[in-house]
Amino acid sequence: MDDINKIKPNFIRQIIKQDLSAGKNQGRVHTRFPPEPNGHLHIGHAKSIHLNFGLAKEFNGGCNLRFDDTNPEKESIEYIEAIQKYVRWLGFEWSHICYASDYFEQFYDYAVELIKNGCAYVCSLSAEDIRHYRGTLTKAGEDSPYRNRSIEENLDLFAQMKAGKFKNGAHVLRAKIDMGAANLNMRDPTIYRIRHTAHHRTGKKWCIYPTYDFSHCLSDAIEGITHSLCTLEFEDHRPLYDWFLDALGTNHPQQIEFARLQLSYTITSKRNLKSLIEKGVVTDWDDPRLMTLAGMKRRGVPPVAIENFCNCIGLTKKDSWIDMALFESCVRDTLNQTTKRAMAVINPLKVIIENYPQDQEEYLDAENNPNDPQAGTRKIGFSRELYIEREDFMEEPPKKFFRLAPGREVRLKYAYYITCEKVVKDKTGKIVELRCRYDPHSRGGGTADKRKVKGTIHWISAKHAEQAEVRLYDRLFSVENPLANEDITATVNADSLQIKHNCLVEPSAVQIPIGVCLQFERLGYFCLDSCDHSNNQTVFNRTITLRDSWAKITEAQNKKISRK
Repeated sequence: MDDINKIKPNFIRQIIKQDLSAGKNQGRVHTRFPPEPNGHLHIGHAKSIHLNFGLAKEFNGGCNLRFDDTNPEKESIEYIEAIQKYVRWLGFEWSHICYASDYFEQFYDYAVELIKNGCAYVCSLSAEDIRHYRGTLTKAGEDSPYRNRSIEENLDLFAQMKAGKFKNGAHVLRAKIDMGAANLNMRDPTIYRIRHTAHHRTGKKWCIYPTYDFSHCLSDAIEGITHSLCTLEFEDHRPLYDWFLDALGTNHPQQIEFARLQLSYTITSKRNLKSLIEKGVVTDWDDPRLMTLAGMKRRGVPPVAIENFCNCIGLTKKDSWIDMALFESCVRDTLNQTTKRAMAVINPLKVIIENYPQDQEEYLDAENNPNDPQAGTRKIGFSRELYIEREDFMEEPPKKFFRLAPGREVRLKYAYYITCEKVVKDKTGKIVELRCRYDPHSRGGGTADKRKVKGTIHWISAKHAEQAEVRLYDRLFSVENPLANEDITATVNADSLQIKHNCLVEPSAVQIPIGVCLQFERLGYFCLDSCDHSNNQTVFNRTITLRDSWAKITEAQNKKISRK
């Protein structure tokens, strides 16, 4: 996928180039990434991070990391630290780290200025009445009965709000714009609300907090942002963004909207993610089934694969769904080029090579990565007793089964040809052991008579194996749009996590660093689990399968729908 590594043209880049050519912003480009610290970052944030930081780097500008911390009930230092950690994990460093709370005094002064200019008033309607007075898309709003309070009364009430004289919800400060505006956001929006909640940075200094619409545009202006890049849901808020800045006569950044990332078979809503955690559907924000950055990192997804994906999907002005298969393809292609190989057996079936000397062992050369000659080779041990995947043997194989069966010869990868001669079962009829013979002249896969076998399987020498627990992760949801269901838990994929105990891996596999993937040959890409792996317990997470295991499922679903 060479095209993935190329940054596709996008309309925002063209706007910036035009601005620079016209001499706007004194030739500066300064962007910002402004998450609210009320949860962990996810794949949608990754798109915004790559866009904001990437454009700043491309045009020799700067990008601020700004925390929109104006809602203290839901925010915490834990999330602030996690956001910084994962922005850096993606490979970016900010020009400045900022907080909306840095500007609380300035926001308050700006609000007072709006009151003095007759552009804001204290409204004493309840939240329900405010919604009623606002009207609908087809019905104009009505003026609040408090809209014509005098400037002096508004200043006094707002000062009392700040001083903590009123209970939550008693009053709000609203902008005085136009209750008949076609855009509902312009119908006297709320600027400040009372919240008697301690803030994680300012403590109990404030009991009134600005709304996002008010604080966001002013934060941009204060920081000298040139291009304020937002997702499409803020397009209807742009007139309000511009109104605040014009009414206050401040520096005026340009807001530009782009389509948010909507990825099939997943959810990114923090509210829904928290619900899944609380219900025990997933373990935490770093559950490898989640498309949070923490979850993807723990699962072994490399940052460069996320970058390749963001470059691949490009940037548009129209919302659309991106198929999860595209993301998975980016991950596979990245890992295929970079990961070392190892052998592992997840569902072991014992094999005894009866004509191999009991006291003999040898070491065979195996490629670390066939796509990278510089990766070199490794030694893998071979002995009389081996383990193969149980799925690689069938006692009564169908016509197109080319792996091991009674009387059939297969090639052990990197090793010898073996032929199954006897099947050993326990009292229940379960196959517990295979007795085989090997051709000592077939080492490496060649024979004097140049005979060929159709099947090649992987294996582990019992004498040279390490035990491990392997967690097979898959898509968390079984439907493309989980939010289309009232109960998203009903759409959870029952096979999104399968835990396999008593698995066997070659010794080189357990020597990889935490966070580095390797390919278990014929099985998929895996990494050591960053939380549960220890010196006493080896735990591997599957990052992704070698092939798209959902393609046939999706095809079958589509055929079923078309028949209906």
